[in-house]
Amino acid sequence: MTEKQADVLIIGAGAAGMMCALTAAQRGRAVWLLDHSSKLAEKIRISGGGRCNFTNLNAKPENFLSQNPHFCRSALARFTPQHFIAMLNRHGIGYHEKTLGQLFCDDESEAVIAMLKGECDAAGVHCCMPCSVEKIERSDTFRVSTSRGEFRAGSLVIATGGLSIPKIGATPFGYKVAEQFGVPVTKLKPGLVPLSFHPEEWAAFSELAGVSMDAVVSFGKQCFREKLLFTHRGLSGPAILQISSYWEHGEPLSIDLLPDQDLREIFAQHRSSKVLLGNFLTQYLPKRFAEIVATQWMENKPLNQYAEKELRALAEKLKNWQVTPTGTLGYGKAEVTCGGVDTHAQSSKTMECNNVPGLYFIGEVQDVTGQLGGYNFQWAWASGYAAGQAV
Repeated sequence: MTEKQADVLIIGAGAAGMMCALTAAQRGRAVWLLDHSSKLAEKIRISGGGRCNFTNLNAKPENFLSQNPHFCRSALARFTPQHFIAMLNRHGIGYHEKTLGQLFCDDESEAVIAMLKGECDAAGVHCCMPCSVEKIERSDTFRVSTSRGEFRAGSLVIATGGLSIPKIGATPFGYKVAEQFGVPVTKLKPGLVPLSFHPEEWAAFSELAGVSMDAVVSFGKQCFREKLLFTHRGLSGPAILQISSYWEHGEPLSIDLLPDQDLREIFAQHRSSKVLLGNFLTQYLPKRFAEIVATQWMENKPLNQYAEKELRALAEKLKNWQVTPTGTLGYGKAEVTCGGVDTHAQSSKTMECNNVPGLYFIGEVQDVTGQLGGYNFQWAWASGYAAGQAV
């Protein structure tokens, strides 16, 4: 079997890999795009409930988590949400804003995959799928042995993603390549993931599965105000997914269950009420949760039978509910992987490794993790574009 020659070899045909491929090929580079899956960009396909939350209008460096927080600035400034929107407009793909700057396709996410594939084809990208990589060697160029033959290229781009959602093919491949070439990898953990609690401690709340409420969830200096969702095993919903990327194992979270209410003031105004506490709280909290608060946290009595300090303590607990998760639901339920290839070892302009000329890492495999709401796709587009301009 003859060796295939390329200027650029990209391993991983997801969001970042396809963006890099089309950008490099449009500059006249000979590009091969390999993936171990037979399907392109599964993560795009399943994202946003099948509608692909492809970017966020508010994308700023502050929306990304990394041990090298300034690294993402350059790439994000050079490929913005507006650049991706312009591509959608050229292809006549409709989209809409949901909340907090999140943009979704009007139709299926398949439209975004077809657009990227169309751009790759038009630019002359060669796709090879399914194709598993068996060995990577480097001399003056990179030689990659695969199930579909040998490839040789001057530039090798790793766009294989993280460990999240193994059922669609996630593997630690990218981290192993980094290790092979002496590129450091920071600590990995599931991100944007539901949190679990000890079954005995959670028993009272497990019956609330499906109950959702507006809340502010805080950990350290980070806080998010979005929906909180009770589950059989713990907590989920956008507010929890957001904080999970920042949460450290064994540490408590603080939850404000009444972000717009001053319950101390409300209790003070109704001190003489003969209404049962549980019934009174249903004005402010979901009914089933109000009942648990009244019966598990307190004795369910009329308001006028509580001492003032008891009601003050309850008001404070509802404003600052301290809970300590036992863990997360793991990579199977995580939307992203926090941590990754240490970006201190890469150029922020090109994504090239400082000590391994010609080797690039882009997208989720890097230690750049976006918040929930389209930010991770924006990093895929921006890092893919930056590398595609440089390879």
